[in-house]
Amino acid sequence: MALVPSDPIDDGHSLPLIAEVNMSSDSSSAAAVVRATVVQASTVFYDTPATLDKAERLLAEAASYGSQLVVFPEAFVGGYPRGSTFGVIIGNRTAKGKEEFRKYHASAIDVPGPEVDRLAAMAGKYKVYLVMGVIERDGYTLYCTVLFFDPQGHYLGKHRKVMPTALERVIWGFGDGSTIPVFDTPIGKIGAAICWENRMPLLRTAMYAKGVEIYCAPTADSREIWQASMTHIALEGGCFVLSANQFCRRKDYPPPPEYDFAGIDDDLNPDSVVCAGGSVIISPSGNVLAGPNYDGEALISADLDLGEIARAKFDFDVVGHYSRPEVLSLIVRDHPNNPVTFASTSGKPEGPYK
Repeated sequence: MALVPSDPIDDGHSLPLIAEVNMSSDSSSAAAVVRATVVQASTVFYDTPATLDKAERLLAEAASYGSQLVVFPEAFVGGYPRGSTFGVIIGNRTAKGKEEFRKYHASAIDVPGPEVDRLAAMAGKYKVYLVMGVIERDGYTLYCTVLFFDPQGHYLGKHRKVMPTALERVIWGFGDGSTIPVFDTPIGKIGAAICWENRMPLLRTAMYAKGVEIYCAPTADSREIWQASMTHIALEGGCFVLSANQFCRRKDYPPPPEYDFAGIDDDLNPDSVVCAGGSVIISPSGNVLAGPNYDGEALISADLDLGEIARAKFDFDVVGHYSRPEVLSLIVRDHPNNPVTFASTSGKPEGPYK
């Protein structure tokens, strides 16, 4: 089926729909087919309530097209601080950079917390599985996190990015093995890895071992070479890959001097594209079902034939018949790594993990 844009709902906010689906079909009539959407849209930077309002509009629109699963980009709630250095140089942090971190910290969300409750309510209202990229605030440490919700409005759990990339390590903490979930749902086993941690073979292998079938890959990488990674993961894992990225222009961030794109702001105008998207949906056989889209904010949708998984794994099951555990094996330390543990006579843990 050709990749076609569908007419959006005319409400003044709707995005073009890029779809490889039969829009006239009733996806609920076929249990083995799941309609999925990846959202390609920008955060309202430094304005978390407005970002949540935008998320609800996009979620409502995706649900109106019959989507059962909706995946948002990396750091959609809280924002991806593209172009910022936070005033960091070796041996010093500037006062302006520290204030920038304060504002970024204020835009992050607690998990659990009121924003999580609102996201859960959205998933329940529109009867969808929701996978949402957020910046999680745990005290004064931030994490790049993905949250999972079911159509009954329940928060299922989270994945924290285990390895932030480059300067991200200055502002985000490191996830541990306790938050690499794969959720067994009626529409398939759903998990997520964020941006460049998708390039970590052992992390992928852990997810394959948990049986991931719908592999969500929220990202901030809009380069064309990203598509090669996504196709490889679909083939390697015998799973559907849903990669969601933001599409951002310079005007989607605060203007200078409040917010600077280090080294390049003088070359940018308000309409300059600073993240071109590239959101995509790929089948277990490596076929592109929808996307990649580099044209603007959009909803990218496809019908996922879950029978494709068995057909792909007949060829290659990386943790099954194509594995050699007597030669190569993996141990995953999946317990929380707490910096401080309090022992008490009652045996009950103290502190934030109680």
